[in-house]
Amino acid sequence: MNNYKLTIQYDGGRYKGWQRLGDNDQTIQAKIENVLSEMVGTKIEIIGSGRTDAGVHALAQVANFKSSDSRSEAEIKKYLNHYLPQDISIVDVSLTHERFHSRYNAKAKTYLYKIWNEEYTNPFMRKFSMHVEEKLDVSMMKKAAKHFIGEHDFTAYSNAKSKKKSMVREIYSITIEENSGFLDIRINGNGFLYNMVRKIVGTLIEVGRGGIEANSIPEILQSKERVQTGGLAEPGGLYLESIDFE
Repeated sequence: MNNYKLTIQYDGGRYKGWQRLGDNDQTIQAKIENVLSEMVGTKIEIIGSGRTDAGVHALAQVANFKSSDSRSEAEIKKYLNHYLPQDISIVDVSLTHERFHSRYNAKAKTYLYKIWNEEYTNPFMRKFSMHVEEKLDVSMMKKAAKHFIGEHDFTAYSNAKSKKKSMVREIYSITIEENSGFLDIRINGNGFLYNMVRKIVGTLIEVGRGGIEANSIPEILQSKERVQTGGLAEPGGLYLESIDFE
């Protein structure tokens, strides 16, 4: 039985997220599984490195599946890209060791959030970034971001639907770069709760607007109260950018 590693890009705009939802095939996982199952003539299940929410994109999602099919990696890649919708692309297919597990072997992930920070809309990126008209105070946002670094209980930055036993996660770095009208926010950590990245970005936006004090982040984290974090950033600006494996 071969174990194949897939590297996947997708525009999540019209999907209900990564994870398969019963008989609903409007998820990334379901679309890929359906094509693979058709290819080999038996049901295939793929394991993703993690879930992305409805409307969220990926530049390098990773998944794996096992099959005894005789096709080469190149043939599998060609078949998938031929039959998948054009908003899902298989960037790479490679044989990996038998025990590789996309979720359990992931040790860190980087998410990118794109904010279009001009008073006018960007017609080309309106579905792939969040538009914030008022000029944000980037220096204050960077100051606030430092308070998220390290290991914290992120209950305040989770969704009420989160069912994880532990809300403790470690953020390794947050960078904010100004790039031709965009603010690119990159968050790297060992794991993320449901809506956690979008809530952190929502807080940083409120800090940039002057609605939340940069130095109040430790107090918000300690409170574990979701109402203090500000808004939830829109899904269209969020990308799973990269994954580091053990």
